Amino acid sequence: MCFIFLLAMPLKVDAAPAVEAPSYILMESSTGQIICEQNADERRSPASITKIMTLLVIFDHIGTGRVQLDSEVMTSAYAKSMGGSQVFLEEGEIQTLDTIIKCIAVASGNDASVAAAEFIAGSEQEFVNLMNQRAEDMGLTNTHFEDCCGLSESDNHYTSAKDVALMSRELITKYPQILDYTKIWMEDITHVTRQGTSNFTLSSTNKLLKMYDFTTGLKTGSTSKALYCLSATANKDNIDLIAVVMASPSNKSRFQDAMTLLNYGYSVSALYEDANEETLPTIPVKGGVQDEAALIFKGPFRYLDIAGSDLNSIEKTISLSPLLTAPVNRGDAVGEAVYTLNGQRIGSVSILSDVTIDKAGYKDILKKVWGLYCSL
Repeated sequence: MCFIFLLAMPLKVDAAPAVEAPSYILMESSTGQIICEQNADERRSPASITKIMTLLVIFDHIGTGRVQLDSEVMTSAYAKSMGGSQVFLEEGEIQTLDTIIKCIAVASGNDASVAAAEFIAGSEQEFVNLMNQRAEDMGLTNTHFEDCCGLSESDNHYTSAKDVALMSRELITKYPQILDYTKIWMEDITHVTRQGTSNFTLSSTNKLLKMYDFTTGLKTGSTSKALYCLSATANKDNIDLIAVVMASPSNKSRFQDAMTLLNYGYSVSALYEDANEETLPTIPVKGGVQDEAALIFKGPFRYLDIAGSDLNSIEKTISLSPLLTAPVNRGDAVGEAVYTLNGQRIGSVSILSDVTIDKAGYKDILKKVWGLYCSL
């Protein structure tokens, strides 16, 4: 597992220029650093970028093993009845969950979204409850869903650019395999129904895939109420950016807005990474069945600089407890690696015990004494 550590005091620079969307945000994925934003907490209708949360809940269920990619999903009459973007699933048609995910991620299929929701939760409403619970668990205070595909015109179906960026970040960092789907430009699926067998070509709604070389995803959305929305993900020079625009005035402008933000981000960003793979010293343990505890870093450290700093000047200091007292549990924090730049703390990584050491009993103490005697 990769652990990401946020900075105690995030830096920001002035908003990127020439963006038509009234609400937007640009975020670096691995650190969660906000590079620029405007009206990012403003609640807006999200249209089909709702499906970012739909996909997140689907992958949560795959991750726990409750469903599998080869699970069979049957389309109901209700799912078939969805309007807007669709892949024309027929009532009773069976597709694998893998294919259903492609239909959602590539072609923004509303029918596929509802079919997946019913398969996982029994009904769309129960699935929406899971979406809202996931949003609450993530602390997304400006988000509430009333359907799983974004067709709702209700004022009670809303999110914000920042919340979309956060759910996008959660999706691509926790389940990076989603990018295998969102990078698809065109792919055929096969409908097998009572009427026979036919091929259908999924075509990506994300035109950024052809307009911007570094695009990896993620999701488009548009309705008359939401106007044109986009959560765009890209990777360049090992830096993953997320650009979210909401309520762009036209289909063309949302993609141009996203490219403007991404280009801006890559022009000002430099990422410092420390894998933290070096061997750490042991710490003596008092009163334990073992005398020393082996240590590990909790994970790597990443720092995004947008101020043009000399990242070679970053210094790392290891701070450890001089002595531990048993019992010690594996995973207990026993120190930290502190990173500073020009004398200012920019972040830290916890150092953990890599072993569990129980408190020594009477027999353990006798065994140690006997071992010492025999070594004389």
